[in-house]
Amino acid sequence: MKTVQWELTKDEKEVAVRACRRILLNADQAIAARGQFRIVLAGGSTPEHTYRLLNKVNTDWRRWQVYFGDERCLPVDDPQRNSGMAARVWLDRVAIPSANIHAIPAELGPHQAARQYEPLVRQALPFDLALLGLGSDGHTASIFPGAPHPGESLVQPVLHAPKAPSQRVTLSAAALSQCQEILVLVTGQEKRAALKAWQQGEALPISTLQPMGNLTVIYDRKADPGPLA
Repeated sequence: MKTVQWELTKDEKEVAVRACRRILLNADQAIAARGQFRIVLAGGSTPEHTYRLLNKVNTDWRRWQVYFGDERCLPVDDPQRNSGMAARVWLDRVAIPSANIHAIPAELGPHQAARQYEPLVRQALPFDLALLGLGSDGHTASIFPGAPHPGESLVQPVLHAPKAPSQRVTLSAAALSQCQEILVLVTGQEKRAALKAWQQGEALPISTLQPMGNLTVIYDRKADPGPLA
């Protein structure tokens, strides 16, 4: 895969600031080149800080097309849904047309939701930017260690996730790799071992991604495993 770029920052706040800046740069470039910006969002507390910053910026929101890397199979209004979190802190507060926000219909169950989301993803490829996190076990989106990875499938049902809820829907490594840039945000001491394993070349779900352009990891001092291997 392409060389991973590692950016160490002092704290979680600085991770969010750098991520926000990078997202806006990509948005400006994509809109200037193609008239739209196609971004894949992640769930979790670290991306949430970035979304709160995006809530305050100026950009041509009408040109943004928003997709999600994964979703929990919960009711639409469940506060644990990734789409709900993004809506509360960001998307509902800016002028992105509702038709431009493509939530995963995970309330339908993993199989039906994956089938319905697949054509939307296929039509959107390649994405301009995917925002991802890193789990303490090396998972990203809802691609967990040891899970099957169907070759060309773009959206996968997840039936036995090791974290509750066990049923989810996720973009596959094949879909996430069809992206101009991937930005991975990593914060907290509990991520240190996974980050070290990734740097040392262990076979983790995150290490299977091969984007078309850059893969950049922005991480804070608490997650820093020390000198790069």
